[in-house]
Amino acid sequence: MLANLTKEFRYNWKLSAPVIMSLLGHTFVGFADNIMVGQLGSADLAAVSLGNSFFFVAMSLGIGFSTAITPLVAEADSENNFLKGKSAFKHGLFLCTLLSLLLFGMILLAKPLMYFMKQPVEVVLLTMPYLNIIAISLIPLIIFQGFKQFSDGLSLTKHAMYATIISNLINIGFNYVLIFGKFGFPKMGLVGAGVGTLVSRIAMIAIIWILLKNDKKTSSFVTKIKLFTLESKMLNKIINLGFPSAMQMFFEVAIFTSAVWLSGVLGKNAQAANQIALNLSSMTFMIAMGLSVTATIRVGNQKGLKSYEELQRIAKSIFLMGIMFASIFAFLFLVLNDVLPAFYLDLKDVDNYLDNQEVVAIASKLLLVAALFQISDSAQIVFLGALRGLQDVKIPTLLTFTAYWIIGFPTSYFLGKETFYGSTGIWIGLLVGLASASIFLYLRFIYLTNRLIKAN
Repeated sequence: MLANLTKEFRYNWKLSAPVIMSLLGHTFVGFADNIMVGQLGSADLAAVSLGNSFFFVAMSLGIGFSTAITPLVAEADSENNFLKGKSAFKHGLFLCTLLSLLLFGMILLAKPLMYFMKQPVEVVLLTMPYLNIIAISLIPLIIFQGFKQFSDGLSLTKHAMYATIISNLINIGFNYVLIFGKFGFPKMGLVGAGVGTLVSRIAMIAIIWILLKNDKKTSSFVTKIKLFTLESKMLNKIINLGFPSAMQMFFEVAIFTSAVWLSGVLGKNAQAANQIALNLSSMTFMIAMGLSVTATIRVGNQKGLKSYEELQRIAKSIFLMGIMFASIFAFLFLVLNDVLPAFYLDLKDVDNYLDNQEVVAIASKLLLVAALFQISDSAQIVFLGALRGLQDVKIPTLLTFTAYWIIGFPTSYFLGKETFYGSTGIWIGLLVGLASASIFLYLRFIYLTNRLIKAN
């Protein structure tokens, strides 16, 4: 039985590795910003956390919606149906572009909420100009996702990886000269980090388009696109898949965002510590996200072939890989919980010495909880990817809402009070929500695939 699963590992990894590198690239943009901005002090790091909390909520809706493109393109690819695949890409790209503009407007309208959220005043003042710039970067990021999800659907996962790696190098370069004022450039601090992020995300679109245009398999898909010649049937199909998928990702990102806001009530140091633990957890989460995309692609292919027993076996092999990776990261977080947070701050900074020491101490405790939820976090996102490949999105949306907001958030809110466990209590709530989601989604996948096998 185990051999039937492990024999799929090589191909799973072949598909997953470029996706993981691409997703890690997005996270590395945040990592580079955090490391460089962290040298300015805990208030600046907390401002990145607060600004990104607004950005990530909007981004989750955009990226979640774009995932509707992948299973449709994967199914069309297995059927050798070029017109169906190009239609899914064109309509998906149109909707991603439209959605990116709407989400940009939503961030701008939501900015005043910061003043009513009991966040540290000095942090809010630093956040405002930074958020203005990264809000603009949401537009190219979501458009890029349209290209990426299309490419992933054709099992061409390397193009997005190359685009992301190059854009990260651009981001680091701009960060260095603009945050610290090198080579004659003005010292812009936090705003410089935002400018670097914006430039790198514009570059991503240009790079992935060039790569797809010069690929024989994809050139005819991405050229001569009549973007405004639309069919209501395909639009409705993508919306029906994309909206629930967007809500699934939104529910998870929103509960982590709530952790940022709840931490902010405890003070700037608690908020900075939360940002460190969240950034580290996000990087390990990208491994699971890559496997989730692989699950969507491979399940979508098998669905197109109506090979349901193979579908279930392949999905289980991806589930097993996710659990194995998550177990390794859990061990590393347990062993290095005191070491990893120290990379984010200048512990030799005399002016901020006490604040920085407190941030590291809080973050170290949060990483212990993060270690515990590595497996459930990995499992639930891979299960979601498999269900998305089956084009089953509505029931999983209800399941994730229940897990995160009926079970997880109340636990975070109650245990996160200063009179209980503070920041650690907030993260215990995240653990409970993720564990609940992984159980619900696995049972849903097994129920659906067993039913398909019996009916076939």
